[in-house]
Amino acid sequence: MIRSINTLAIHLFHCYIQNKWPQSCNNFPVKCFGFPSSFRGQTYTWRLKSTSATERALHYQPGQKIHGFTVQEVVAVPDLFLTAVKLSHDKTGAQYLHAAREDSNNLFSVQFRTTPMDSTGVPHILEHTVLCGSEKYPCRDPFFKMLNRSLSTFMNAFTASDYTMYPFSTQNTKDFQNLLSVYLDAVFFPCLREQDFWQEGWRLENENPTDPSSRLVFKGVVFNEMKGAFSDNERLYAQHLQNKLYPDHTYSVVSGGEPLDIPDLTWDQLKNFHATHYHPSNARFFTYGDLPLEEHLRQIEEEALSRFDRINPNTEVPPQPQWSSPREDHVTCSPDALAPDQSKQNTLCMSYLLGDITDTFEGFTLSLLSSLMISGPNAPFYKALIEPKIGSDFSSVVGYDGSTKEASFSIGLQGMAEEDMERVKKIINQTINDIIQNGFEEERIEAILHKIEIQMKHQSTNFGLSLASYIASPWNHDGDPVELLQISDCVSKFRKALRENPHFLQDKVQNYFKENTHRLTLSMSPDETYLDKQAKAEEEKLQKKIQALTDSDRKDIYEKGLELLSAQSKPQDASCLPALKVSDIEPTIAITPVHLSSAGGVPVQYCEQPTNGLVYFRAMCSLNTLPEELKPYVPLFCSVITKMGAGSLDYRQQAQQMELRTGGVSVSTQVIPDSTHMDMYEQGILLSSSCLDRNLPHMFELWTDIFSSPHFDDEERLRVLVMMSAQELANGISYSGHMYAMTRTGRHLTPAGDLQETFTGMDQVKFMKRIAEMTDLIHVIRILPRIKKHLLNPDNMRCAINTTPQKMCDAEGQLESFIKDVCGNRKERKPVRPNIIKVSFNVQLWLYSNSNFLPCQMKTFFPMPFPVNFISESIRTVPFSHEDFASLSILARMMTAKFLHGEIREKGGAYGGGARMGGGGLFSFYSYRDPNLVQTLSAFRGGVDWAKLGQFTQQDIDEAKLSVFSAVDSPIAPSDKGLGQFLSGITDEMKQGHRQRLFSVTHRNLVDVAERYLSVGQSTRGVAVLGPETDTIKKDPSWIVK
Repeated sequence: MIRSINTLAIHLFHCYIQNKWPQSCNNFPVKCFGFPSSFRGQTYTWRLKSTSATERALHYQPGQKIHGFTVQEVVAVPDLFLTAVKLSHDKTGAQYLHAAREDSNNLFSVQFRTTPMDSTGVPHILEHTVLCGSEKYPCRDPFFKMLNRSLSTFMNAFTASDYTMYPFSTQNTKDFQNLLSVYLDAVFFPCLREQDFWQEGWRLENENPTDPSSRLVFKGVVFNEMKGAFSDNERLYAQHLQNKLYPDHTYSVVSGGEPLDIPDLTWDQLKNFHATHYHPSNARFFTYGDLPLEEHLRQIEEEALSRFDRINPNTEVPPQPQWSSPREDHVTCSPDALAPDQSKQNTLCMSYLLGDITDTFEGFTLSLLSSLMISGPNAPFYKALIEPKIGSDFSSVVGYDGSTKEASFSIGLQGMAEEDMERVKKIINQTINDIIQNGFEEERIEAILHKIEIQMKHQSTNFGLSLASYIASPWNHDGDPVELLQISDCVSKFRKALRENPHFLQDKVQNYFKENTHRLTLSMSPDETYLDKQAKAEEEKLQKKIQALTDSDRKDIYEKGLELLSAQSKPQDASCLPALKVSDIEPTIAITPVHLSSAGGVPVQYCEQPTNGLVYFRAMCSLNTLPEELKPYVPLFCSVITKMGAGSLDYRQQAQQMELRTGGVSVSTQVIPDSTHMDMYEQGILLSSSCLDRNLPHMFELWTDIFSSPHFDDEERLRVLVMMSAQELANGISYSGHMYAMTRTGRHLTPAGDLQETFTGMDQVKFMKRIAEMTDLIHVIRILPRIKKHLLNPDNMRCAINTTPQKMCDAEGQLESFIKDVCGNRKERKPVRPNIIKVSFNVQLWLYSNSNFLPCQMKTFFPMPFPVNFISESIRTVPFSHEDFASLSILARMMTAKFLHGEIREKGGAYGGGARMGGGGLFSFYSYRDPNLVQTLSAFRGGVDWAKLGQFTQQDIDEAKLSVFSAVDSPIAPSDKGLGQFLSGITDEMKQGHRQRLFSVTHRNLVDVAERYLSVGQSTRGVAVLGPETDTIKKDPSWIVK
């Protein structure tokens, strides 16, 4: 859901990238890999360890000259444990911010203000093509090739409405220099070849490039990506809302590209846009971490900036002229077959233009105000719009959005009936009046300020990326990035404003909402003919292009198509690119010490970590005694158990206490495959929460109430939660279709895969739709307490605590008290079947063994209202501890890079595709936003044939090893250290054994596993597709159509 970030702190630490940069993430899936923590102790020539990075940065002085830059400001930001150094480049005026922090996961990003004036997608297509080769690195597609020549923890590129950003992060010093060199050359000196424009943007080409008589069609990665993006009704609505609220400049167009406008873009226009926008005078550089600033500045100056002079980029976004009266508009979309209520598929939202986002304190105040107005069951708009059940959930865009030059606030509903539109408008206006009259309770304001305190203390593994995304929009419009980091100053200023004027927030509501004439009311309704109209419009556009062609043009198109196919099929020489070696990988993992004990007879794992005074609690509760027929209800149980009230607290009071006393309380399903046997797994639910150490008793008191006396009998509350859950599941399919396809393929391959489909697959989406359609939820209300009796039982539980050594004793004591308090829940319940095996790998696991499970082949098709496909094929292979698991992991990565990427993305035009080896022993192929079906399934088989031929080099194998190790060694936050062992029983010793097997994989191993496991007939496989209806599947009786 494209929900706006409600508070700066949440924005900062949990940046919701889908909202922040809606247009593109260049590679799929987002590559978030890493390197071992033991690496941090090694000494490098320019990672100095004598003093901390933050202390060293404080030695810079304003006015100091360093490698062509001048220091402008040096500020300590103790809240975020960093020192900010702001600089500007003397010759070009390029802006630079460095955040020095004791974090070895160093990040670089460069962003350009990109302000298109049409919807051809020029900034988005440019983002793709600059990464296809450059002056120093002229090979095709260096970006994707570097994914396998690096130990990056993150590599990507994003196109937002008004900027394009290129970030990467890594924990390896040499890798940082290598990636910086590739990124600088890509953005400032790209080749921008016409062939790359055709491949990534759009082209007219014969459907079969080798057959000149086959029909001409539109092709291109971005063209197909945006067709897929706009098949998501939430995304479509958000785009229309922005275009219509800001109708007078760059926000009135689609920066990612409107599919029907993309074919109007020419290669020359692309090159001109680069020349005017990708200049240092229009650039903002950001670096983060513990590497010295001087080296970054020297490399950036020598390799890029020294070759430029200052220009006036003229890319400023002018203020949107204010309307003198509110406006209304209406758009249509395709119907959603999975919507909770088919008769209620309308959306209505009121959106208000707010102030300039460069006013940091005003932005802080408005985002906090937004949270007070909409977040949680105590918020006025939640009470007024959600609880009367007029719609299924808030509109897809809701709350404060600071991603445009002037911010906006949106409020409305989705999943509503057409006749309720006027009623919703009245409710919104009335609620604004009520807020002005009544204000907000002090406790609710404190709860949000408490959330900010927790988020500032919580340490994430991608903190640098979160910072880069948080400052991106205001800095893009010349806001002060250093001021943005000083969150405590904003909190102090906010408290002072509230003391001096108790009506401070009500005055803001009066000004920005009550008296604001720049208000757009946008409604959206389903149109049964929507997809037909889209297809017809595309066909008309295509025919218009074709009719203008001469015979010579057609011949030229055919020849160029063959040239592109030839270029895509040639082996690539990537020797010009820098690369790490396998010898650069740390041979051993850093051991995470954990202490195993018990509390009241319940096994507990204690892990001492530098958590900044936060305590993280988890409990795993087994499902083994739960009757089989209740299992489909477990995800619903997880989503409502912490939201219905418990003990003496109703659901509103409970929500308030959770916000005031914790960093969040959640429950989720867990299906954990056994590491040694394909047909064994652990099934359970995971309870998670965190709190400041001073709130430990309060946090466990909340859990005690949930265990002892949860409320299940409020049918009205339950219906609200059911509708929201069903709507969220239905909305997620167009964004995560590949995950749904992969989950489905495992259903008939392993018992764990079967349960995973029940909990998180299309089966669960359809199950929740059926629950949402029930007129009476009494049946569900009777089932929830039954589930609770089986699950929230200390006899079926193990716990884990992560906190500082100083607080561990307190945490142990509070946990003991909690276990003692909930002992009344202890009931000896027999497992449903006598096939439960108790295993201890340091951690006690209750594994479920299904000896009767028979894997079988299954091909499933889900017809969806999308113009593109999500495809997966999975093969049953071996579990994690098997000696062949490592070879299959390396093979999946190598097959993706060396074969599938070329076939599925470059030739096929899909947004992404590849293979992966899953922890449950399934080798899975996938494609994402894919215009093809038969061709892609053929590419999956072609990948296996390619592997069996063994025509790959030792360099190919080494690159795949680097890529796999970057995932294996991804950074782990202090809150999550030891969690893998707690959940799966996989110890550090087992991980080290897996590591050694990865290092040992040979050419012969890879060919051998391809032949033994992946050949047709060797193993059981499943196929699943979500996509548009097709004759290919209709005519093939081997497919099950859902």
